Amino acid sequence: MGRAFEYRKATKLKRWGNMARVFTKLGKQITIAAKDGGADPDTNPRLRMLVAQAKKENMPKDNVERAIKRAFSKDESDYKEMNYEGYAPHGIALFIETTTDNTTRTVANIRSYFNKNGGSLGTSGSVEFMFEHKCIFRVESKEGISMDDLELELIDCGIDEVDVEDNEIVIYADFAQNSAVQKYLEDNGFEIISSEFVRIPTEYKELPEDQRESVMKLIEKIEDDDDVQNVYHNMKVDEE
Repeated sequence: MGRAFEYRKATKLKRWGNMARVFTKLGKQITIAAKDGGADPDTNPRLRMLVAQAKKENMPKDNVERAIKRAFSKDESDYKEMNYEGYAPHGIALFIETTTDNTTRTVANIRSYFNKNGGSLGTSGSVEFMFEHKCIFRVESKEGISMDDLELELIDCGIDEVDVEDNEIVIYADFAQNSAVQKYLEDNGFEIISSEFVRIPTEYKELPEDQRESVMKLIEKIEDDDDVQNVYHNMKVDEE
């Protein structure tokens, strides 16, 4: 699958800057997942996955439990998932996912980053069509497993691609197939290392180095905001 390969090659796997930010962002996701699907990980697949991810990130159990309780506390702020779209300098499309308890603050900050760095905040839907919404699972490989057989079985779950990277199996599927893929993996005894939702550009735009720097300056500024979960763009970058 060409675009998935380009995503792996071109996207910087820049993770959250430090442990405190990892815990904050995961905590918000856990709260929303619990609010949407209930507090029991056994009956809430998304919450189950996030709790497993939190464990792998060494997030304290108390932090996880507080994040779940926050979903049902009248005294706590109500988190909302909000997306913003716009253009960086030189026509690069940006899709920004946030989790916020104050949408007025968040949109004001996002607009400020665009305005001060040569970009423009757009309206809903202005760039979303340029990205495909996907889920990516990384699972532990099994001894003697046939990748061809696994891919054939997963096709029924709507997957796009199965690959192997560093002794891990990487599965790409449409966003809507997330639950079906997760259920198959769990039912068949695969250890899920991580899962994430991503937006993969349908096409990449290539820029000279000096222009790439101005785009990355804006992206990094947005990523530093505590309300921001992910920033996706369609700029082609060199493989690292």
